Amino acid sequence: MITVENLEVRAGKKILLSIPHFEIKEGEVLGIMGPNGSGKSTFIKALALLEKPAEGSIFLSGKDITNELTLDMRRRFAVAMQQPLLLDTTVFQNVAVGLKLRKLPRQEVKQKVAYWLDKFQISHLTKKHAAHLSGGEAQRVNLARAMVLEPEVLFLDEPFSALDFPTKVQLLKDIRTIIQQTNTTTVFVSHDLMELKYLAGTLAILMDGKLKQTGPTEEVLSSPNASASTFINEWKSLLN
Repeated sequence: MITVENLEVRAGKKILLSIPHFEIKEGEVLGIMGPNGSGKSTFIKALALLEKPAEGSIFLSGKDITNELTLDMRRRFAVAMQQPLLLDTTVFQNVAVGLKLRKLPRQEVKQKVAYWLDKFQISHLTKKHAAHLSGGEAQRVNLARAMVLEPEVLFLDEPFSALDFPTKVQLLKDIRTIIQQTNTTTVFVSHDLMELKYLAGTLAILMDGKLKQTGPTEEVLSSPNASASTFINEWKSLLN
């Protein structure tokens, strides 16, 4: 579905990301893991057309979209970050905002918002102001706001890292069910092995802006190559 060729992102003369070739299949849930500063968020921003690469090409279903930074193209993607950054209004209005910007009929907006509030089990919060939500509630609103747009690709940048363990576990279960039911292609950045093993079918290890290993999640974690082994083994030791 998404193919990257000779992708390079720079900040001045510094190369932040250098990916010779990479593919994400339709319906795949790709996990991306790596040390701080490895380029994980930069990779997501480039794929979601939020950051223009200095070199290379990004293809969506065979079409080169590298320079197609139009609103219509960006609307084919949705991004949910670690901090929900909700608007200063009700839960309903937060989830509805993208649909209203697309000028959907009022009744259709109402139906779609109600559907996704129910899917994320937050229908009871419809009229609640975003400022009064717990961390878990706010992240559910954030994810509902992304999914209500019915994106072709969902990008998740550590959306669970600030949540307490019970809240995280339940939300992981819910988002996995939703992704499976909708067959939404998903790119998921995390530093948490539990999250990655639970949600991602494929895992990519990113270090110093370069992909060191990619493959089935369990395979990468159990048999890391020479480039990725030190990082993965250090993370495993922290869990013991």
